[in-house]
Amino acid sequence: MSFRAKRELLVQVAPRYCAARHGQRSAILDEFVAVTGYERKYAIRLLLGPIYPPEPIRRPRAAYYGSEVQAALTTAWTAANGICGKRLVPFLPELVPTLERHGHLELTDGVREQLLMLSPATADRLLAPLRQPHGLATTKPGRLLKKQIPVRTFTEWTDGKPGFLEADLVAHCGGSADGAFLYTLTLTDVATTWTECLPLLHRTQHGVVHALQRARSLFPFPLLGIDTDNGSEFINEELLAYCANEQLTFTRGRLMVGPPTPRPANLDTRVGRAAAPHARRRPCPGSRCRWTVVAWVPELAAPGDAHGDR
Repeated sequence: MSFRAKRELLVQVAPRYCAARHGQRSAILDEFVAVTGYERKYAIRLLLGPIYPPEPIRRPRAAYYGSEVQAALTTAWTAANGICGKRLVPFLPELVPTLERHGHLELTDGVREQLLMLSPATADRLLAPLRQPHGLATTKPGRLLKKQIPVRTFTEWTDGKPGFLEADLVAHCGGSADGAFLYTLTLTDVATTWTECLPLLHRTQHGVVHALQRARSLFPFPLLGIDTDNGSEFINEELLAYCANEQLTFTRGRLMVGPPTPRPANLDTRVGRAAAPHARRRPCPGSRCRWTVVAWVPELAAPGDAHGDR
């Protein structure tokens, strides 16, 4: 009988033992000793003493991976642009020798062996203190047309034919969602990971359709379908009608929150934020212009404008 099971039995038996009479106590004590194997005097002290709910036994153990492994993993993770452990670990055997050859890492044989035997879960756990908290969510779910747009699950991303796009709208708001800021519509082909980023001044359904029309001339292959999240800028009649007229397959993801996965959507967000980390529009004091684009986006700037003033 496990220790936890004995403690659970104690929680059940002790109230009956304290409330019973002398003759009944002997019978309860005999039964408790027979089941647990405790000495009789020790069992009496347990039954009459304070009762604590059973807690998990925690036995601290020394960390297997030391600070040297964590520092080397941090260097490789930074060089790989902060990708998740599932995508980072398979490339460590190729990435680590390259970093050593160029002088970014100096590892002993033991540290190198431990670094190359990391699992994705262990790598994510070692990198957890270094990861920045997730940014603000600006997606407003659209609820009107969900029954008309089918859900596409992760297991269905097995198409080897180019043309099926994963779409995501990245908000360049920094640490605050107040005020006006720019957006990037990032489109990633599932088969080839070809990615195109298109800037949007406003998060509107018309802007998304217009950007999708522009994207069709940027990809080197015809578009066959688009998969989006459940934001109102995607789940609307205008985009649904456009996909129907252009014979594009239109699907959406599930309403769920989970850990980072190596899906094209993660590539969408990372590429979009790298293009313009903080593209907030602010008042331009002492000038006739109304706004200043903090991160210059060539598609939004006027000809000859090097700063993106509007």
